[in-house]
Amino acid sequence: MAAPDINMEVKDPDQVRAPISGDSGPGTALKDLLPLPSDTDPVTDPYKTETSATLHDDPTLSHALATDDHDIKGLAQQDHDHEVLDLGWNEKKQNIMRPLVGGMENETLWMLVRRFDKQMYHVKATPFSPPGGLDLNIADDEEFSPDKLRTSIERFYMNIVVGILGAVNHIARLRSWREKRRTAGFCAAYFIAWAFDFLVPLLIATLIALITYPPSRAFLFPPAPIALVDKSTGGVQKPAAGVLGSHDSATGAPENHKGEAVEKEASNFVDGIASVAVSSATAAGDIPNQTDKQDRTKKPLETVMWSKMKPLSHAMNDVIDTWERFANALSPISPFPENTYRLRLAGLVAPLFFVSLFVTSYMFVKGATFGIGFGFFGDPIISRSMNWLNRAYPNWQKLLELRNTILKGVPTNAQLTLTLLRIGEAHNAPLPPPPRIDEPPPQQPAQLTAADLKATADGHPLNATDAEIHEAIRNDPYAEVTRTGDADIDAAREPATGPVKGKRFPRAIDFFRGVARGAVKTAVGADRVRAKTTGAHAAKDRLGAIPADGERPVSGPVEFKARYEGKRGHVYLTKKATIPSIGFSVKESKEGIAGLDEKEQVDPEWSVAVADIAELKKVGGYGWKAKLVVGWSLGKEINDGLEIVTTRGGRYKVTAMPLRDELFNRLIAMGGQKWEAW
Repeated sequence: MAAPDINMEVKDPDQVRAPISGDSGPGTALKDLLPLPSDTDPVTDPYKTETSATLHDDPTLSHALATDDHDIKGLAQQDHDHEVLDLGWNEKKQNIMRPLVGGMENETLWMLVRRFDKQMYHVKATPFSPPGGLDLNIADDEEFSPDKLRTSIERFYMNIVVGILGAVNHIARLRSWREKRRTAGFCAAYFIAWAFDFLVPLLIATLIALITYPPSRAFLFPPAPIALVDKSTGGVQKPAAGVLGSHDSATGAPENHKGEAVEKEASNFVDGIASVAVSSATAAGDIPNQTDKQDRTKKPLETVMWSKMKPLSHAMNDVIDTWERFANALSPISPFPENTYRLRLAGLVAPLFFVSLFVTSYMFVKGATFGIGFGFFGDPIISRSMNWLNRAYPNWQKLLELRNTILKGVPTNAQLTLTLLRIGEAHNAPLPPPPRIDEPPPQQPAQLTAADLKATADGHPLNATDAEIHEAIRNDPYAEVTRTGDADIDAAREPATGPVKGKRFPRAIDFFRGVARGAVKTAVGADRVRAKTTGAHAAKDRLGAIPADGERPVSGPVEFKARYEGKRGHVYLTKKATIPSIGFSVKESKEGIAGLDEKEQVDPEWSVAVADIAELKKVGGYGWKAKLVVGWSLGKEINDGLEIVTTRGGRYKVTAMPLRDELFNRLIAMGGQKWEAW
């Protein structure tokens, strides 16, 4: 492995580009401007299957984009003669050269990968054509677990809740009249259009401008950090965290990495919901002397609630995926096309503008009320029509999904991340994982630029002076909001938050932590004995899961510390053979690279071609309850494992992997598989 060249390459500007969008590369043809399905196989040939052995076979748009010759190239997109180029897998953040991917900051890349690691647990290869031309869609029959529900709620907060808070801020700023020129312009345009019955065309024309011309967004809605805007007055406020350490979070909390503050807010958002739910449950009380057998409502209701959790989680993921697709269509990220998706959306909205010029309010109300009446009373016609469609064109609903029509080819954040990971694999330069920083984030204001805080028409941002903004963003450790302002809510909140006075309670916590630490160490010792004497698989899976004191996860990108059936060794990835392969050996390679053609060097316990992998699943030796106890008592992060299933039914479980997520990401991006998220 060699050091990378820091010089970026730029593609030939005279390349062939689409005549309307000006984009080039896969997914930019004229047909891609139309909201038509990428293929009709789900209806015309639902049993058609197609598999690919390598990444360069381009089985999906994601694969094709990853292997394309990009306009602007980062370090991971440059050609080289090395089998694997180490771009800084074990380096500190400041020592990793930038950009890794052309047109994207490293911090943005790592934010996407970090959230991808938390979202993806289990994937299976599918031979069928993926909807919209992109794989890694959520399976219709995905598995359910409380951990996945938590991840879904966190995604809901990071994407939708934070987005809505930003919209609320803009509404508050406009209504406050603090930025007089901008509000006056909006007001004049609104009422002039209202007076001439031109309001709907004005709104649609504004929407088209926001879609097709991104600079108009910052002009009409100047950016401002979410935590800096008072939602009641539209003016400047002190962030809830006491300092403006981040721009895209609701509290303004400091962060070591981009997006870290929002991720912590999302985690605490779920914890807050759980805290309120637990407080409500312990305050309810039960009927005296009534057993579970006498209470014949408990079990049925619990059964109904748990049975609805899976469809609820799936529906939530569908909503979040759609939200992310719209966001990535309006603000595409390389290597996806820059203009194609925006023009497609604008092309759908433009006809509404011309229709609105001729449709009167009377015609609109008349048509709407007819549609309501037909939907209410027209069930005989509707049901017969649906039955005919289901018989004549099975799975016709699949062709009408947003991801297959309006949002065809537009990725979710997970699909975008997978494409970025495939870019590194296509050039034998796997992307380094997000750097780890154990220190707390700096308690100082984040830098504010014109891209973060801006005003229209040369006014002052938020109509605040420089001194007011400086006072708002500076660190004030006593400004954190701990009270809601409502005495009843604060009184009900105290038992849940557990405000502790005095020094006895912390001492009690330390005592119980010490007892739990001793119990955990005893259990670890017992696992070692059981693994050696009885060969218990559960005990073997837990060996090495708790890292030793001072141990750092230094491995990758081709060697990964792990255990197999309790035996300590390394997982190896190689591309020297004809087909990329993965194997496990208890021996350590001398050159850092191993594979099927180096059996004499590392003597692998087993080896599998990456193309033969049919399923990848993240697993843990400890259950989630045990992980909480171990992590709390020892203050360490548990090293989990990965289960690999092949097309022939072989199963290989590697455990105690410090870089489990990183190996998962390499395997999911190396081959030509079309994945589904389970």
